[in-house]
Amino acid sequence: MEYIEVSFKIEPFEEYISDVLALELGEVGFESFAPTAEGLNAYIPLIHFDESKVKKILSPFPFEASIEYNITQIESKNWNEEWEKHYFEPIVIGNECVIHSSFHKNVPEAKYDIVIDPKMAFGTGHHETTSLVIGELLNMNLKGKKVLDMGCGTAVLAILASLRGAGELLAIDIDTWCVDNSIENIEQNNVAGIEVKLGGAELLEGLHFDIILANINRNILLADIVKYAACLSGGGELYMSGFYVEDIPLIEAEANLFGLKLEYYKEKNNWAVVKTVKSGL
Repeated sequence: MEYIEVSFKIEPFEEYISDVLALELGEVGFESFAPTAEGLNAYIPLIHFDESKVKKILSPFPFEASIEYNITQIESKNWNEEWEKHYFEPIVIGNECVIHSSFHKNVPEAKYDIVIDPKMAFGTGHHETTSLVIGELLNMNLKGKKVLDMGCGTAVLAILASLRGAGELLAIDIDTWCVDNSIENIEQNNVAGIEVKLGGAELLEGLHFDIILANINRNILLADIVKYAACLSGGGELYMSGFYVEDIPLIEAEANLFGLKLEYYKEKNNWAVVKTVKSGL
């Protein structure tokens, strides 16, 4: 498959500006991102690329920064090599979980050792939203629980949930690359009981879960909370991330409409994860 690489130069460069840019680009079809010294490289299939959407994101951009970009058409790459070149290093979360790639050496020891070769999928644990949800997983009682990993990316969340004793697990993503990569990572970590499906919230009709993990983005979450709530029994838990602290009132208001009560939120560099619980028994 042919891809478009869009190289963004941010002046003055700030990491939080790059994060916001990646989030906005993800909402218009960009699938993978690699940090650079001056900004960000973003990748999208040629058939999905629309430069007008990039221009709309940049004008007006919510921060005082000059952003220039160059467009290059490329063949499909070896994405593991790209991640290795662009500083994907092992990460330890909560002093209990280490996430690393198969090419890493001298990996720190931890209770839960997860191998992720991300390729085109997003979710190595390095982004604040992924690490926030992993932190929640490390504190949950997952024994025998039926868990949904919605927008699974690399399936790192489903893999950790399985290692921590979850029962049935379903991982869903709208992207074929993510589904294929999730299956590869599940096999590489020798975990069982995780089913992976290609699609969106339309797949949830008639299903039921004890815990739902949805690390996506604000707009998709707002649209799909109604379907998540319908899948939870009374007392079921929905953890959502992929948005900023200032977005929490919008998320909470929509959740309340469908019997979901916000219990708490946590933040990291202004990114948030919220825990909501469905009312009733």
